[in-house]
Amino acid sequence: MTHGALLLSSKSVQESARAAGRPLRYQAIYDALGRALREGRVSPGLVLLEGPVARIFGTSRGPVRKAFEQLHRDGLISRFDGRGFLATDRPAHVPPRRETLTAARLGLAADGAPVVDTRPTAERIYAEVEHAVSTSIAFGQFRVVELSLSQHFGVSRTVAREMLARLSHQGLIEKDGQSHWLAGPLTAKAVADDYEILRLMEPPALRAAAPAIPRETLRPVQQRLAQLIAGDVPVDATILTGLERELHAHYLSCYANRKAANMMARSQLPRVVNRIFFDTLGVTCDEPFFVEHKLVIDHLLYGAYDAAASSLLAHLDAAAARTRRRLKVLSVFTEPALPSYLVRTC
Repeated sequence: MTHGALLLSSKSVQESARAAGRPLRYQAIYDALGRALREGRVSPGLVLLEGPVARIFGTSRGPVRKAFEQLHRDGLISRFDGRGFLATDRPAHVPPRRETLTAARLGLAADGAPVVDTRPTAERIYAEVEHAVSTSIAFGQFRVVELSLSQHFGVSRTVAREMLARLSHQGLIEKDGQSHWLAGPLTAKAVADDYEILRLMEPPALRAAAPAIPRETLRPVQQRLAQLIAGDVPVDATILTGLERELHAHYLSCYANRKAANMMARSQLPRVVNRIFFDTLGVTCDEPFFVEHKLVIDHLLYGAYDAAASSLLAHLDAAAARTRRRLKVLSVFTEPALPSYLVRTC
């Protein structure tokens, strides 16, 4: 690709990102700094350096440098006889001051505005893609179109491929004979197969990993589950999904057998069914999962590792029966609106 083509491609991605309503990284930093300067949160004469600002926003210096350049063009900061910029448009009349700049001083903590999300692009949008793909499989088979995916989010084909590879690793999509990425359909047999894998592997994996699970991470979960069971806190699908992730993924991350861990990670169709079910119908405080989960946590906290493994097996057996019923309920629901990068094949 020529240099001109690379510039054109980069420009197209930027324009697509703006069209999709997602500010570029430097633009988000510019907006936050500009707001702080206009509101007087940063007093005149403060020296602004790339390094400290980059640390506040959790990014490299490149986006900060570009934001500084734009702020300078807008007359909000000025160059001076030193390193960095001055927070003033009259550098000759305001002496430089070197003080610690914090997120709170910029108003990012005080007014609740988030520090800019500067994770890699694929990481920032992956949850949205995973949610859409995992929802689609309950309603048939869909092709995930790489080009449409990249255009939808205003990202490069490389980023799109990275997300597709992660979806494949989770067992949510696979390639057909023509190298097309396919998702679904979600069948009762596929869910039963995943449960069989989990029943065979998760309880002994938890037993092996249990001594390495930090106890300080278990007690808050135990308390939260007790509150959920008692109906003392509101419950929604997000809470249940997070608890399932803790039980079936986070705790097992201490398991040393990576090959077995990868197989369990690819057997997550039951979680897909339950997530769609609760997104559609909601969660009640008498959800049996809470009691079953708390029993596993109780045993782990008291060092009863064999009992924890047995409780996990009992939970998987009960969950398999519930999931079969929920899959039948979902079969009568109308397909929701799905993004354009998902194309029905059957």
